[in-house]
Amino acid sequence: MSTTATIFTVDTASPVPAYEQLIVCVTNGIASGALETDDRIPPVRSLAAELGLAAGTVAKAYRTMEASGVIETRGRKGTFIAQSSDDRHAAACSAAAEYLDRAAGQLHYSPEECLQIVQRMLDQRATG
Repeated sequence: MSTTATIFTVDTASPVPAYEQLIVCVTNGIASGALETDDRIPPVRSLAAELGLAAGTVAKAYRTMEASGVIETRGRKGTFIAQSSDDRHAAACSAAAEYLDRAAGQLHYSPEECLQIVQRMLDQRATG
C-alpha cells in the first residue's frame, strides 16, 4: 500500500475550491503512481481534521470521485482507489486535473465557466 500522507494538500489561498483541490490530489496521485488500485485513503473526518477543512468539503470531493469511479467505498473497511481495467480513466482524470489547474487556478475561470468551455469543445467536436 502506498503512503497517502503527502498526497493530500490544500492551498486555502487558491481560487480553486478545496474539494476540487482534493480531487486533483487523488487524480495526480493515481497518474504519478503514488496511489494505486486498492490503496486505502483516509476517512473523511480524519482527512478533514488533518487539513483543517470541514468534513462536508472532504465528503463532497469523495462523492464526486466515487460518482466518476475514481474511488470506491467498501462499507466499514474504508475508501479505496477503485480498480480499473483500463488506464485510460486515470489518464483522463490527470488531463482534467491539468485543465482545472490551468483554467481555474491560473486563468481564474469559475468551475461553471470551466464546464461551459468543455461543453463547447465537445459540441464543436461532435459537429465537426
